[in-house]
Amino acid sequence: MIESFNGRLRDECLNVHAFESIEDARQILEAWRNDYNQHRPHGSLGHLTPSEYALKGQEARSKAPRLEFKRV
Repeated sequence: MIESFNGRLRDECLNVHAFESIEDARQILEAWRNDYNQHRPHGSLGHLTPSEYALKGQEARSKAPRLEFKRV
């Protein structure tokens, strides 16, 4: 999974931009990260964005019944 992310980061961002400064690199990388996590659906996540997938998981956990354990 991380190899796929690293490949996309390199192909779509690092190989495309000539960074003029550290601050320029930070801004461009943050914009790419935001697009990757907030706007781009991922097939491996059921065509949801990572943020939608995480929210769906949080909602499912909050609706799940709580297990209670008794001490013996």
